[in-house]
Amino acid sequence: MIKIGITGGIGAGKSIVSRIIESMGFPVFYSDIESKKITNNHPKVKTGLISLFGEEVYQNEELNKPFLAQKIFSSDENRIAVNSLIHPLVRQAFEDFVMLNNNSPLVFNEAAILFETGSYKNFDVNVLVTADIEARIDRVMKRDNVSRDQVMARMNKQWPDEEKVELADYLIENNTDSPVLKQVESLVENLLT
Repeated sequence: MIKIGITGGIGAGKSIVSRIIESMGFPVFYSDIESKKITNNHPKVKTGLISLFGEEVYQNEELNKPFLAQKIFSSDENRIAVNSLIHPLVRQAFEDFVMLNNNSPLVFNEAAILFETGSYKNFDVNVLVTADIEARIDRVMKRDNVSRDQVMARMNKQWPDEEKVELADYLIENNTDSPVLKQVESLVENLLT
C-alpha cells in the first residue's frame, strides 16, 4: 500500500482532486473534516482550547469558529498551540483509516499544511495542487464569503507554492487551461505502476 499526501494552498483545489480520486474508487482521508470533528467533540481538545482562549471559544456546545480563526490567524503562538493539540489526534485518525482500508493499493490524505508541519515525511508520495493566486483568492472569497484581505491573511500563513514544489513528488495544476481530470488519471496510473 502506498500512502499519498495531497496538499496545496487555500483555494488551490485539493478537494476537487480528492473527489476525483474517490470517484475512481480509492479511499481519501480528509484531514480538515477530521480536525473539525475532533475540535468539536474531543474532550482533551475542548479543555485545551478553553484553557488557551477561555469559554468564548465554544458557544452552546459548538465551536465558535470565527473566534478561533481570529485567534489562530492573529498569532503564530496561538496557531502552534492549537496545532499541537489537534494534529496528533488527526494523525492517529489517519492511521486508523489506513488500517480500515488496508486492501487498497493507494490511500490518500488531503491536508492543507503537510509541508508546513513536516507531516509530508509520513507519506510515501506527496502531491501538490496549485492554481494561480488570483483564481485562488476569487474561489475562497466566494466559497467562504470573506474579503480579499481575509483571504490574503490566510494565504500569508501558508508557504508559497515555490517552497512546496521543492518537496512535492507530483504537481497538479488546477487552472482553467489545465484539465484536472487527465492529470489525476495520469497520477493514479503512475502510482499503480
